Formats: sequence, structure tokens, C-alpha cells
Amino acid sequence: MAVYLYKLGRLASRRRWYVALLWVVIVAGVGFAATKAPAAPETEFSAPGVESQRAFDLMEERFPGAQADGASARLVFVAPDGQKVTAADNRAAIDKSVAEVADGPEVSSAVNPFQAQAVSQDASTAYASITYTVGAAELSDAAKDTLLEAARQARSAGLTVEIGGTALASEGSSGEVGEVIGVMVAAVVLLVTFGSLVAAGLPLLTAIVGVALSMVTIAVLADAFGLSSTTGTLATMLGLACGIDYGLFVVSRYREERANGHGPEEATGLAVGTAGSAVVFAGLTVVIALAGLSVVGIPMLTKMGLSAAGAVVIAALVALTLVPALIGFWPSGRVLSSHAATA
Repeated sequence: MAVYLYKLGRLASRRRWYVALLWVVIVAGVGFAATKAPAAPETEFSAPGVESQRAFDLMEERFPGAQADGASARLVFVAPDGQKVTAADNRAAIDKSVAEVADGPEVSSAVNPFQAQAVSQDASTAYASITYTVGAAELSDAAKDTLLEAARQARSAGLTVEIGGTALASEGSSGEVGEVIGVMVAAVVLLVTFGSLVAAGLPLLTAIVGVALSMVTIAVLADAFGLSSTTGTLATMLGLACGIDYGLFVVSRYREERANGHGPEEATGLAVGTAGSAVVFAGLTVVIALAGLSVVGIPMLTKMGLSAAGAVVIAALVALTLVPALIGFWPSGRVLSSHAATA
């Protein structure tokens, strides 16, 4: 295998313009197809054969008006200091708020705290439980506004009101922010390690290219294979991690070969022939492990595992072809060599 990878590395370096153009065409073509593809279906989690899934199915069968995994909310009412929620005025305000929520859209049930005995022992606090017929992601703005308005009215009556549950839980971009922070940290580590912006940036650039291609590919296949909007989460994380690692293997080995006196093209071939073998075997190991998620028998995990495996395959292909091609774009490859970094 090392011999074939050596030839591949030299070919990619020699025909770097063609290789780079080919990757640009692939990314652009798949990206264009993604803009025309149907949107990904809503996230649906099911675990056939699992007791909790059977319980969900039974609840939806017995109570067709509500989803077992529907959104929920909890209105917590606290009386002013020295007062009780059972006082006539406070109780009337709570009853009115709960009744307003109960009349709102998509509400399955709104349990009055006085009927459910959800009142603290000192009668200073009470809470109402609300369940909805749809999940938090599908909950309409009208339903959320009704909940907020009910809380506002109770506050205007002098009560302290807090809202808990999943109904108002926002879908934040914490995962995306974490990935951006991870890329920034990786950039700093690579810069300190290599001492060269080009050498540090090349693994990051190629990893981002690989992740972008993986995401648009998932978007193209989403409707045909039922891939939800969360399927690409694992693919993004592993594609980025493996892309940086695999690119780092090749660049680091290239620097060593240049330090040993080999020319740019020869050093590129040796780097892909040696480090490329590690990339292939490491990639295959990860792909097999991710494909093993299908053994669990949970459709969502199967889709996530196979999508992430595809992202790892793309990361390996990028490292074996695009990385050596980009290395050749710098004059004599000296910008990436260890001699240039210490000069």
C-alpha cells in the first residue's frame, strides 16, 4: 500500500492544479445539489424493542391527543412576603393564569395546583404543570406567547412567577460555538508546534473543506435516507477532529522528509507513502467502529454512525490528495519545511 500511496502523493503534488480544481468542483457541485434537495425531516427518535419506547407507544395509543414526548412547562407561583397563595386574591390570579394557558393552542393539559395539591406546606408556593401535544421544537410561537402572557398577568397581581420545563427551552448554538472554540484552540496549538502560519493552517483548512463536503452531502441525502437535522452532529465533530489529525500526519512527515534533504515532490510522495498508511488504517478503524453503531438497532444511532463514517472517509481522502496538492503550491515547499520555520 505504501508504494501506491507514494505514487499518489507525487501525482497529487505534480498535478496540484488539477487536484485542487477537482475538489473545488466536487464541493461546488454537491453544494449546489444541496440547495435543490428537499429539507431534512424533523428529528424523530425511536428505539424499537426498548421498554421506554414501548411505554411511549402505549401512551400515544391510549392518549392520542398528546405526545408522550411532548413539550412541558411548569408555572411556579410564589406569594409576596407574609402572604399565602391560598389567599383569595392570589388564588384567583393563579386560577386565571392556569385557565388562560389551558385555553391556549397545542395544550394537552394544564393542571391547577389547588386541584393537584401542588402547594407547599407553608402555602407560600404553588406550581401548575402544563403539557403540550407537540414537542418543544414544534411548539408554536402562539403557544409560547400564551404561556408568557399568563405568567405576566400573575406577576401584575403581585405574585412572583417563574417558568420551567422544555416549552421555552431555546435551541442554542452551543455545539456550534464549541466547535468554533475547538478550531481556534487547535489553530493556536498547531501554530506553537509548527511555528509557521502555513504549516499550522493547512490541516485546519483541509479539515474544514472535508467537513463542509460531508455536511452538504448529508443535506443532499437527507430526504432519501430520512436523515434528520441532528444526524450530522457526530459527523461534524469527528470529521473535524480526524481531518485535522490526518492532515497533521502528512504535513509533519513532509517537514521531516524536507529536513532530510529530499526535494518537494519526493518529500510529498514519501510523506503520503508513510503517514498516508497511518491515515488509511486509522480511518478504517474509526469507520468500522462507527458502523458498529448499527448493531444497537436504534435507527437514529445507525444513521448518525454511518454519516460520521462517511465524514471520516472524506477526511482521509482529503488528507491523501488535497493536502499534498496544497503543499506543492508554495515555492519549493520551503514555507512548510522545518528549515523555514527556524530561519
